[in-house]
Amino acid sequence: MGLVIIFAIVTVLAAYAGFSALKNKNLLGAFWGVASFLVFGWFTVMTIFKSGFPTGTH
Repeated sequence: MGLVIIFAIVTVLAAYAGFSALKNKNLLGAFWGVASFLVFGWFTVMTIFKSGFPTGTH
């Protein structure tokens, strides 16, 4: 279940990085930030769909 949390954190950071790079007119950085957001966001959604949302209990 820790994998879902890690993927979600990376997704949020990639979204911030893509937005920040776009704001600074850094197109290559924006491309990689948005691409990372899409890939890790997809991994996050599919991991939650397959394994369920982590509840913190066993």
